[in-house]
Amino acid sequence: MHDLPTDWSALCALVFLLGMRHGFDADHLATIDGYTRLNSRQGQRHARWCGALFSLGHGVVVMAIALAVGLASEHWTPPEWVDLFGAWVSIAFLITLGVANLRAVLAAPAGSVVGMVGIKGRWLARLAPSGSPLGVGLVGALFALSFDTVSQSALFAVTAAQFGGVGHSLTLGGLFVLGMLATDAVNGWWIARLIARADQIAALASRIMGLAVSGVSLLVAGLGVAKLASPAIDGWSDGKELAFGATVVAVIAGSYVAARWLARTTLPFTAKA
Repeated sequence: MHDLPTDWSALCALVFLLGMRHGFDADHLATIDGYTRLNSRQGQRHARWCGALFSLGHGVVVMAIALAVGLASEHWTPPEWVDLFGAWVSIAFLITLGVANLRAVLAAPAGSVVGMVGIKGRWLARLAPSGSPLGVGLVGALFALSFDTVSQSALFAVTAAQFGGVGHSLTLGGLFVLGMLATDAVNGWWIARLIARADQIAALASRIMGLAVSGVSLLVAGLGVAKLASPAIDGWSDGKELAFGATVVAVIAGSYVAARWLARTTLPFTAKA
């Protein structure tokens, strides 16, 4: 918990940015990509809203965790090893996803669309193969039942409770969900637009996004390892969490803009939506 700001306003801003960054998780992107394509092929009207539906289901569980931990934190404080264990779990996931997506980009044939590679989505998606709105939301909820999401939500809730109880825990949970909803909803909408465009544009954009997600995942994992291994780096990064979160979000968002711009300028004859 020492890595979180002690100022309430800074803490709220950081949690919102972390929610946005969580929405850019490769597992989120891969699952939203798959459901958007599935529903587009079936002609479903909610295809472009798959990202928002997924995020809302995810958010229900996050808010439930915030409420439960906020109530329990008045009588219980999690041991320090939980924070350390959670950090290593996150690092392991980031490295795995970063390497997997980089391999996917490098191995994809020229001119083909590169799909995002996820881990949880490979088996969770089987629980709701129909792609119905409720099914997409259910998979989003199941995604939240993982150690990284639970530990992160619990950490926010415990920290917020120190400022004034359950209401503050729910506020941070809500900000996290809003940040995640913003990025997940935009991703679903963007994928739906790519599907309506030419294959060359989708192929180019998917490579740019794949490289961006892979690079950010590996860099964030590397920073996490460096902080755990070096007290000097940990001390240098202390207080810069808000800047780091904003940088990650800016890089991924910039890759969306770059993909869109390059698609229009490189392939002008197919740029009509």
